[in-house]
Amino acid sequence: MNCAQKFRREKEIHQGVRSVKALIIVDVQNDFMPGGALGVPEGNDILPVINDLLKKSFDFIIATKDWHPKEHGSFALNHNKKPGEHVILCGKDQVLWPTHCVQGTKGSEFAHGFDTRKVHKVFYKGTDREVDSYSAFFDNAHLRATGLGDFLIENEIDEVYIAGLATDYCVKYTVLDALKLGFKTYIVADGCKGINLNPDDVDKAIKLMQSKGAEVVSSESISL
Repeated sequence: MNCAQKFRREKEIHQGVRSVKALIIVDVQNDFMPGGALGVPEGNDILPVINDLLKKSFDFIIATKDWHPKEHGSFALNHNKKPGEHVILCGKDQVLWPTHCVQGTKGSEFAHGFDTRKVHKVFYKGTDREVDSYSAFFDNAHLRATGLGDFLIENEIDEVYIAGLATDYCVKYTVLDALKLGFKTYIVADGCKGINLNPDDVDKAIKLMQSKGAEVVSSESISL
């Protein structure tokens, strides 16, 4: 039994103690907006949904940022290759991307229209040039943690609602790691958009997350 499951079990024993819920907003940044360096199609459509979620009574609201050094190994430019080609990075197959979310640039800032005033804490990922980090919890090789898991456990959070960009990459891997760590995990479907490098990537991602135990919900169905 991991720490999150232990907290849940203790709360089940002590009836009347409610679950502690966190909203995790993944990578809602300028470079992932349409027209950005790695724009997610219709990615800006989630902004009203995200802002409506911020009005709900989550115990904690957390945001993540892709935060790459300019020489990051996932950038096609740094390999003299084209976006969409593959290399091996830190022992893992790595699809190459356009240069995006470079630390301190306009593209790395939270998207215009995302009201961040209620965000309690921001976690940064993709900071090691030698390995990518889709998940908000770990890098792709699971060599380093971002600190998000420890933060959730320290604050006795046992339920997480996840929204953001992109469904088939950073949202998917964040959801899968949240489940592995024992958190009750919800995907806010209308608060996510995907890249769909292949036409059915988003559908496959949703089915995989559900098969591992995640629940798909709409923002309107969340009563907090």
